[in-house]
Amino acid sequence: MKLHDLTAVPGSTKEPKRIGRGAGSGQGKTAGKGHKGQKARSGGGVRPGFEGGQMPLQRRIPKRGFVNIFANPIVTVNVGSLEKKFENGAVVDNNALVEAGIIKKSGAAVKVLANGSLSKSLTVKVSAFSEAAKQKIEAAGGKAEVI
Repeated sequence: MKLHDLTAVPGSTKEPKRIGRGAGSGQGKTAGKGHKGQKARSGGGVRPGFEGGQMPLQRRIPKRGFVNIFANPIVTVNVGSLEKKFENGAVVDNNALVEAGIIKKSGAAVKVLANGSLSKSLTVKVSAFSEAAKQKIEAAGGKAEVI
């Protein structure tokens, strides 16, 4: 089989609806846009959330509390996931967690929680630990270091 022999499975692809191509198409003349008005014009329409001048929902609902836009979110990692991904004697830090696919970004603050069991001796260097997680790591013969 060559690349030029490949075809789509019958029924998996569909021709796009061709609008504005004459009266026989069923979508001719105004192309489904009706007669005149803002939504019939080229580039016409209203922005998302606009309610025709009525006070929009996102402005009507009361806001509560304080949201710190500069907050550094804390990513949580369970002890059980360290057990699955790392070998005995490994050093676990942000970069190792990213390479193992446990967290997505290496710059995030990481806190280790105690969910799961740990039998391997690991040296864990992260931002924070729960008390129970620290005890589990040390009970398995590892070290819990706050960076």
